[in-house]
Amino acid sequence: MSLDSQRPVREDAIRVRRVGPVGGDGGKDAPPSVVLLHGFTGSSASWGDAIPGGLEAPVLLVDLPGHGSGADARHLEGMDFDAVVDALAEAVARATGSDAPLDWVGYSMGGRIALALAVRHPDRVRRLVLESASPGLAEGSARTARRRRDEALARKLEKGGVRSFVDDWMSQPLFRSQATLPAEVRDEARRVRLSQDAGALATALRVMGTGVQPSFWDDLPDLHPPTLLLTGALDHKFEGLARQMAESIPRAVHRSIPGAGHTVHLEAPGRWLDTVRSFLQAQGSP
Repeated sequence: MSLDSQRPVREDAIRVRRVGPVGGDGGKDAPPSVVLLHGFTGSSASWGDAIPGGLEAPVLLVDLPGHGSGADARHLEGMDFDAVVDALAEAVARATGSDAPLDWVGYSMGGRIALALAVRHPDRVRRLVLESASPGLAEGSARTARRRRDEALARKLEKGGVRSFVDDWMSQPLFRSQATLPAEVRDEARRVRLSQDAGALATALRVMGTGVQPSFWDDLPDLHPPTLLLTGALDHKFEGLARQMAESIPRAVHRSIPGAGHTVHLEAPGRWLDTVRSFLQAQGSP
């Protein structure tokens, strides 16, 4: 796959902030080692405090283009999917002052982008955690159909605004398992979604949606970082995708979390932390 992106990238399209480990400032000066990438309609705030703190390592929280405080559709002008991936690699390198390999953890859209980064910039990835993620759509006809669907969703965002879109988005069967979460957990997740900018989200969907993402299925056998594929047992679609991916990625393991659906880190944060920490620690020190 060519690494040459034909479109320029604005430095303000991606925002990165650091969160230190739990337990005072003992690791305050340690270089960041984990990068967290959120899903569509989310932001760095979607991880809450327990997940970054519970990783017990210096963490970089990223607001992907079109998401988070200050997001603007103009930030994505002239960008394509590959440009987003390359810009992310550059933004994290600027934030750390180094291009050393890190552990990348991505959920859903963030997982697709983390996987793309491992393909395009393998020297930047030490270990990979993909939560409810996909390598894209293998068939061109499926990508075309998905682009049409994503375009319709983008227009709906622009016409009806964020609140109406979020109501419809969260009514998908994919998120049905969240109905049993405590009201305060659901309310906080909804607050983060409603804080987004409709125009920026619509543009992000056109630039970063599954329909415009290249298929990475053929790249999986060449993916060499230790890889954790994490899914919720109630999310049958992504459970199946993870099993397929695990057959192709040389150093992959698949872990299924009972009682959780698509958003494992929200629905079962304790199990998520136990599983991710165990995986990272089992791989040893860099």
